[in-house]
Amino acid sequence: MLMPVSHSLSAVNYPAPHLQYQNLSHYHQLIHGTFTRHGGTSRAPYDTLNTSYDVGDLPESVTANLRVIKRVMDADRLFFTRQIHGTGVLVLRSDAAEEFMPPSQADAMITNVPRVALMIKQADCQGVILFDPLENVVANVHCGWRGNVQNILGKVIRLMQQLFGCRGENLVAAIGPSLGPCCAEFTTHREIFPEYFEDFRVGESHFDLWAVSSHQLQTEGVNPNNITISEICTRCHTDRFFSYRGERVTGRFGTVAMLK
Repeated sequence: MLMPVSHSLSAVNYPAPHLQYQNLSHYHQLIHGTFTRHGGTSRAPYDTLNTSYDVGDLPESVTANLRVIKRVMDADRLFFTRQIHGTGVLVLRSDAAEEFMPPSQADAMITNVPRVALMIKQADCQGVILFDPLENVVANVHCGWRGNVQNILGKVIRLMQQLFGCRGENLVAAIGPSLGPCCAEFTTHREIFPEYFEDFRVGESHFDLWAVSSHQLQTEGVNPNNITISEICTRCHTDRFFSYRGERVTGRFGTVAMLK
């Protein structure tokens, strides 16, 4: 197991509550935030800032909520995908207009285009922001346990290297609110997890998926001092965030990142 990471964040409450990660807030060219479930228009059980059209909420409520996020981010465009717990990556490049239309499904996005906000939808899975301040490239990754098993974080970093010249040691990363080791129970872990996940088992069948993601980031060269983990468990904090494990029928909160 590799080195521990820092966990420093701040809260912004107006006009829609969201968290910001101090290691990312140092960079003037990046706007980011993990929004809570508050500040929107959706009714229970999707109350109130639900970002997903696919969970049973009224479409007009979701559209109004997305407009709130777009306004808070001061974005020209807000991009999101149909997330399927795979390893598909949407790449938005300023020098490739034909790639600007998103596919129907992907679990990560990378861009060097300013004022295009990338949003990941969550309800226990991790939203992981990766930022290269030297190449001015940002990625936003939806990483649940299936994403960890398939090492989507490693794939995204290698794509950032291949397509944009990024280097792992220059990346700054933040792992947002998601299922914590207190609640990440997997009774079938011997069937679904690779053997090295045993290094991150913290009980009979509980796993520290935050540490798994940190390990996968560091394996790609990310400095542990450049990684922030929010250490907020969504299942333990359904008063602030949506949690599929805690609520089943519920909404999705958003983690958003955008280049200025």
